[in-house]
Amino acid sequence: MVEVGGARVARWEHNFERAVAVPTQAAALLGLLMLRGPQTAAELRINAERWHRFADTSSVEAFLAELAERGDDKGGPLVVLLPRAPGAREPRWAQLLCGPVDLAALQTPSPVGVGRAEGDLAQRVDALQAEVQRLDALVRRLCEQLGAAP
Repeated sequence: MVEVGGARVARWEHNFERAVAVPTQAAALLGLLMLRGPQTAAELRINAERWHRFADTSSVEAFLAELAERGDDKGGPLVVLLPRAPGAREPRWAQLLCGPVDLAALQTPSPVGVGRAEGDLAQRVDALQAEVQRLDALVRRLCEQLGAAP
């Protein structure tokens, strides 16, 4: 940010576009990729609405291609097109401002349980069944002590 003159209040202006030598539209795309991580061109178009309104997805792809094909004289590429993930319809774009993209980290399964091995699933089911049996026995014992029907 650069301070711009002002009478009563200091005013500030972003200078990212000048420092990196990219147009405003490309700066919006880079900002989204830095904040939200890899995204498809269609996702970028939707998420960029507040920064810049792109006419269609092909215009987003044109700016991304321009950023990916930047020459070494201008600092090299700023984005990269990632290989399409299994089950995904479109490939995603990632920014290179923080260094090269670690593809292995992007392809690891999420911790929510997607893609777990069947053996792990069987162990979890067995543990849950044992827990249900323990809780069932506890409820029956409490009902007997209170004289209530289970």
